[in-house]
Amino acid sequence: MSVRLLLIRHGHVEWSRRDFTDSPRGRQFDPPLSEKGQEQARQLAARLKLMDPPAAIVSSPLERCIQTLAPFLDASGLEARTDPDLGEVFIGQWEGLGFEEIVAGNEEMARRFREQDPIFAAAPGGESGQRLRERVVPAVERAVQDVADGIVVVMAHGGVINAYLGHIMGIERDMFFLPENASINSVLVDGDAREMRFLNDVRHLTDPVIFAPPAGVGEHAAR
Repeated sequence: MSVRLLLIRHGHVEWSRRDFTDSPRGRQFDPPLSEKGQEQARQLAARLKLMDPPAAIVSSPLERCIQTLAPFLDASGLEARTDPDLGEVFIGQWEGLGFEEIVAGNEEMARRFREQDPIFAAAPGGESGQRLRERVVPAVERAVQDVADGIVVVMAHGGVINAYLGHIMGIERDMFFLPENASINSVLVDGDAREMRFLNDVRHLTDPVIFAPPAGVGEHAAR
């Protein structure tokens, strides 16, 4: 008896939008999905529908995560709960800025970015990596704690996924790899053990035909 935890990053967002929302950490950038992101959400839903129904679904309350889950919830009739502790890392004065804007005119930030040194913790007024883990790890563990067997879906953000995976891998420093939009990162949960299975799985985006319903499925319902 074990749990398969699916940590999923939201779809591609409309970066030109200037939408913000209040979170427990401050005013955070909260853009909707772009058209590309909406299509990614539909492709993700097609994959999830072929799996066993999740025993639990938990999401960040930010709009891009809610919208990424929506096609699957609509098709399955399932519900998700939100947890504010799954919200993206708070980057203070950098909220709403792209990497190009953050490093522009700042050679030290540009150097750190080029040399794969995580920079989010340097954001003025932002959240440290330690504080991020202190809220994210318990939030993810809450998602699986009452599930004895089955799939648990956690819809979140790149920083959140990094914080949890860095924790279970025993990496003390800030870790940052960039999960693709709508990617699935899976962890086997067995008692107190946590074992990583897949990182950055986007086969539903690159090979969507694999996750199309088998021929004839749904035809009887349509008649």
